[in-house]
Amino acid sequence: MDKQKWNPAQYAEEAHFVSELGAQVVDLLAPCAGERILDLGCGDGTLAKALHDAGCRVVGVDASPEMVAAAISTGVDARVVDGHALRFDAEFDAVFSNAALHWMTRPGLVLDGVYRALKPGGRFVGEFGGHGNVATILRALEEALAARGIDATPLNPWFFPRADEYHALLTRYGFEPVKVQAFSRPTPLPGDVTGWLETFAQSFINSLPKEARKAFVVEVVERCRPALCDGDGRWMADYARLRFVATRPSGASAVVKPNVSSA
Repeated sequence: MDKQKWNPAQYAEEAHFVSELGAQVVDLLAPCAGERILDLGCGDGTLAKALHDAGCRVVGVDASPEMVAAAISTGVDARVVDGHALRFDAEFDAVFSNAALHWMTRPGLVLDGVYRALKPGGRFVGEFGGHGNVATILRALEEALAARGIDATPLNPWFFPRADEYHALLTRYGFEPVKVQAFSRPTPLPGDVTGWLETFAQSFINSLPKEARKAFVVEVVERCRPALCDGDGRWMADYARLRFVATRPSGASAVVKPNVSSA
């Protein structure tokens, strides 16, 4: 099966709303000039560049070499790094993440790395998909694959926790959560859901032979149409998000964290 591939041009065309809506998360971060900030899952660097332009010293990390190259082209210090394997040591005033943590399916490894990356008193601020995110789209993918005799469960690349679940994870890994908020945010799409599927749902689509993928996508679009397309032909993705603020405690006492080798 082909792996998920990120195409910066396709992403800019089909998912420009991600960074536009992420501006609200930057406001929540409240960055100050001179702060050293890690952008976890920086993508094409749009928000990292905004932080840089605000006077912050930004490092962007992403697992996609293609997206990192796009970020570097904007002048951002960006590096190819798996979010499950952060190797920073108490060097950031803040870790920021927008629309990326739901792609990191072993949250214990991520949170352990973020905790170590932060200076004592540093903050962890972000937004990502929560429980029920794109539920209609996911159900359509599952049903269309089931009709072809394929179980979609092992193909699902996403981690969509409930607010209380993520609050508990933050606490378990040593953070002091200030706020974890779940909210629904129906999100307009630039066209129908085809572009969204081709950008974000490759693990499902690529489970099929190449010659069968186009018909599969058409079927998934039609399964989504009654719920996600209005009478004027406007499409909305059924997004449900988690937004949070947490801190690494500034006290010197050690935090006993779980063994993350199997997280």
